[in-house]
Amino acid sequence: MTRRLLFGMIAAPLLAQSKAEKGKAIVDAAIKALGGTNFLEMKDRTETGRAYSFYDSKLSGLARAKIMTRYVTAPDPPPAGKVFQRERQLFGKKLDYGVLFDEDNGWSVTFRGAAPVPPAHWTRYQESTRNNVFYLLRQRLREPGLIVEFKGTELFDNQPTEAVDFVDANNATLTVQFHYSTHLPVRQVYFRRDPMTKDRIEEVTVFSKYRDVGGVQWPFAITRHRDGNKTYEMFAESVTINEDLPDQHFTIPANVKILKPPR
Repeated sequence: MTRRLLFGMIAAPLLAQSKAEKGKAIVDAAIKALGGTNFLEMKDRTETGRAYSFYDSKLSGLARAKIMTRYVTAPDPPPAGKVFQRERQLFGKKLDYGVLFDEDNGWSVTFRGAAPVPPAHWTRYQESTRNNVFYLLRQRLREPGLIVEFKGTELFDNQPTEAVDFVDANNATLTVQFHYSTHLPVRQVYFRRDPMTKDRIEEVTVFSKYRDVGGVQWPFAITRHRDGNKTYEMFAESVTINEDLPDQHFTIPANVKILKPPR
């Protein structure tokens, strides 16, 4: 079967639907594929594995990694620009350093103590979280002003996908490609402005190796690119959900020394 014929077969039924209707249908199918109610009601998640960092697409660092995420109940409808989750990222052989984010602050935590992350780091975290397809589907779909539209059929890694644009009230766009058969997210793209140079930067994330985790389909391999250069890879060895992670994982203990923020 030729690619032209394949895309003709995919595109023909779309003519009778509006972009908004088709976009909603694709999103509904994706949520169902991800686990439906199990996905939408997921309370927390722990991913453990190996994380690799790259500079100019060349390996610059690797470490054991453990990422714990807890979703926070958002108002209905959720306000734009606010992140409703808490996340702790631990790295190293002993998983004894990393960063902690809640709804209002970010902290860099080591054996020396805890220091507020630089404002640019905090802004990047908020921006990348809001532009994560799994967070968007879990937390943002009822956000006022959010528009969901079918963009078109596209090939990715020689597989047919359906692309959907999510456009928020600030006209920021996240484009997600969903696999045509499995309906799972395989690639997402958004653009941001460098705060110093004001250059437009393309942020791409690829998701693969999905596995069932307590009734939720989750990618065990995540790769990120910035302007065409690989910057990060995470290969999970285990993923667990709904373990009722204790508050202490997402708070700075009272006896931890608070350090001055880096200059």
